[in-house]
Amino acid sequence: MCGDSIFWLASEPETGSVALWQADNSGICRVNTGPGSIRSRLNGYGGGAYAVLPGRVVWVAEDQRVWQLNRVTGRRTLLVPEVDATWGGLVADPQHERVLAVRERHEQQALMALEATGQVRVLHQGLDFYGAPAVSQDGSRVAWCSWQLPDMPWLQSTLWQATVTADGDVAGASGQSPPVSGSVQQPQFVGEHLWVISDHEGWWQPWRVTRRDGRDQWLKSTAPMLDHANAPWQLGERHSCPLREGGWARVQYRQGIGELWLERAGQCQRVAEGWTDFRDLSPSADGLVCIGRAADRHDAVLKVCADSGSATILAGGQVPDRSIMAPVAPVAFVVDAEAPDTLPVQGFLYPPISASAAAPPVILIAHGGPTSAAYAVYNPQVQFWCQRGFAVAEVNYTGSTGAGRDFRLRLAGRWGEADARDMVRCADYLAAQGLVCADNVFIQGRSSGGFTALMAAVQTDRFKAVGSLFGVTDPLRLRAATHRFESGYLDWLLGNPQSNRARWQARTPALQADQISCPAIFFQGGKDAVVVPEQTRRMVAALQDRGQPVELHWYEDEGHGFQRAENQAHMLESLYRFYGSLVPDNPMIRQKDNEPAHKLS
Repeated sequence: MCGDSIFWLASEPETGSVALWQADNSGICRVNTGPGSIRSRLNGYGGGAYAVLPGRVVWVAEDQRVWQLNRVTGRRTLLVPEVDATWGGLVADPQHERVLAVRERHEQQALMALEATGQVRVLHQGLDFYGAPAVSQDGSRVAWCSWQLPDMPWLQSTLWQATVTADGDVAGASGQSPPVSGSVQQPQFVGEHLWVISDHEGWWQPWRVTRRDGRDQWLKSTAPMLDHANAPWQLGERHSCPLREGGWARVQYRQGIGELWLERAGQCQRVAEGWTDFRDLSPSADGLVCIGRAADRHDAVLKVCADSGSATILAGGQVPDRSIMAPVAPVAFVVDAEAPDTLPVQGFLYPPISASAAAPPVILIAHGGPTSAAYAVYNPQVQFWCQRGFAVAEVNYTGSTGAGRDFRLRLAGRWGEADARDMVRCADYLAAQGLVCADNVFIQGRSSGGFTALMAAVQTDRFKAVGSLFGVTDPLRLRAATHRFESGYLDWLLGNPQSNRARWQARTPALQADQISCPAIFFQGGKDAVVVPEQTRRMVAALQDRGQPVELHWYEDEGHGFQRAENQAHMLESLYRFYGSLVPDNPMIRQKDNEPAHKLS
């Protein structure tokens, strides 16, 4: 929000480019930022790629140069021409007519100020990583989060505050960790008060940080013991916002569902109940605007009225053509703990569109991250499978977000074991309930989810096939090649490789290929900078050497995560052909003519 104007980013599926859009009293239009995408690459995952001031828009281009657009004249100018840095976490500082941002250059980060003249000023440096900053309404104070290697931002982080001097510098910067071990994120000022979201009491909850008698005190809100945010992989996330007439709008995650709650005058009300996740909350004149996600439609820009609780779609939110096929709704399930040292595991089952009474084949999907989650939101690729006779089960295995700090941190040292075991537990549960066919269980995952799927196939022979979509197959090689942001992550997931060598070897799918007894299919981008492509080649060769059925689909022009629509479509069709050939007796699986693998090598 800037005044009465609403801004958001939207991707174009055909090209994968990302553009800025605006809505105001005159309607909705694309902001003319020129050719190319708006995209931050800071920390590899970006976030906070643009900021809007009353007179101009500032954004990070695909090549990481920073541009600005005069909102009156429409003139576009290059603000920061340097190409040896990455930028993110942009936030407007209208009192000083500038934008604050995080910059990384030569593997060092700093909190920066970008003036309208193009002057670049370092406000604070010396910390390993900086979270997106927040500025008080009068411009006199600034806050941000930081974390130090080898930690990730959701493990241990620090809240910083400083005053802004008359000439725009910061003074008196002081950092404070939460009262007990925990992570802090999303600082924001409301009047004189600074609010954050911290999980030091076990859940990401809102806290008010105030200074009394020279000391910072953390005052807990009345919010319930639930996560009110998810893992901060990206900068600039906002899962709460103050309402202009008083009170708060906050997201709560309950059994994998994001709920939007309004708190006013001591009363709490859930609103927009047809939606299952909410991001980027911003206050508006009569309520708030946000990105809403639902199980039966595409993502949308929502305007939520605080008085009525009604949600109006401003943009997006397209509903699939129901005359062809209505979207399958997810059914939440919970698998009880199997031992004192385990916790319940939650997931979503999407049954197939089928009149058959027989239990269907199922595809278990392990989400990426692994410190992430599966959400009950519309996913065309899940619907693809449901329309073709397969059930789909998305699993929030040990280490996923949305179930509290303890559940998230239980993956430490147990990656490839606890998560893989949870996938098998869910398969057993769904089969025992008669919801899926026990003899036709497939498993797949993207990135770290591919690693989880492969390790599950290593540990059991109950899977019909395993699919790895640019998945990790050699954690030690990934550790050597990964970017700075995640340079300590693998040691947290598996332990130090020198002192835990046996564990690393046991959790390396490429070294355990002889333990995989089911067919396997792999998809890999030739320009992948996260999962080095040669990893996948070696894994495939290891399976081929033992005579195991295996396919490799290679996309030379893709990176980590496929952007081109034709490549995504080809991947789904190849998976469908591969899985379908293994359950030929299922009448819902329509066999297609064999086709050669795409750039098979």
